[in-house]
Amino acid sequence: MRFFDGHCDTILHCYLTGEHFADSTGHWNLDKIKGFTGAAQFFACFGEPEDMPGRALWDVFCEEVALFRQELSANSGRIAFCTTAGQLEAAWQAGKVAAFLSAEGAELMDCEIDKLYTAYDMGVRAVNLTWNHPNALSGTNAEEPKRGLTGQGRDFVREMNRLGMLIDVSHLSDPGFWDVAEMTTTPVIASHSDSRARRFHTRNLTDEQFTAIIELKGAVGLNLCPDFLGEPATLDTVRRHLDHFLNLGGEDTVALGGDWDGISRLPEGVPDVTGWAVLHGYLKDHGYPEVLLDKLFYKNLMRVVRQVCTI
Repeated sequence: MRFFDGHCDTILHCYLTGEHFADSTGHWNLDKIKGFTGAAQFFACFGEPEDMPGRALWDVFCEEVALFRQELSANSGRIAFCTTAGQLEAAWQAGKVAAFLSAEGAELMDCEIDKLYTAYDMGVRAVNLTWNHPNALSGTNAEEPKRGLTGQGRDFVREMNRLGMLIDVSHLSDPGFWDVAEMTTTPVIASHSDSRARRFHTRNLTDEQFTAIIELKGAVGLNLCPDFLGEPATLDTVRRHLDHFLNLGGEDTVALGGDWDGISRLPEGVPDVTGWAVLHGYLKDHGYPEVLLDKLFYKNLMRVVRQVCTI
């Protein structure tokens, strides 16, 4: 089977531990990918002041991009850097993992347009406007949740649209979400968010937000974090979030966003990234058709990347 996952924190894991993509002890490594016929992954750069006291986040970001590049170079026979869907398909044709680069929080770029341009030149193709802390662009789901996009945030969205970068609304405040939805000219993603109706958590999407992403022809990645799924976190819990999104008309919208290496616990029965194969088998056994599974596991996110990320 194939998968395209919208979010992992494996770069940060390797940055902090000195481990490597080939055999990291975290949730995601190249050895664990061997059993898939095709794998694609958005790797997020991430860092917050509490994690790196005294460090400039732009410096951390640049070092993480350099680490990402080094890991891909060291494993060039197994993984390829991609910025477009066409490059993803070429990587799969060559038997390689397709690796995309994202940034979790525009504060990594000091919320500056010039640094956004630099990040784009580095190959970043998706950016969360915020993480949990508010920044110059917007409030977040966790802090200053009533603050939407600032003028600077609107400028950022316009430039991301123009460049062909995916605007990632996971972590954003509700007003910030609606500001993005009203002004974006391209599809958006919520790379790792579940259903707020199934589990009330401000990190999850309301039905209205999910429906807006459907209308924008975007994608939403199912997050495997138990805090967002609800307890007990099992494959059946994941399925309930999936079914809720499908009942809202999300067959062409729902995707994967495991949050590998960014969460401390996983649902029962999910050991690591190989859990996508476990979930695929579980859903197939419960009667989900192959056409739907292909959309969920890779085609929906690939479609959005194909439309937005053209270079």
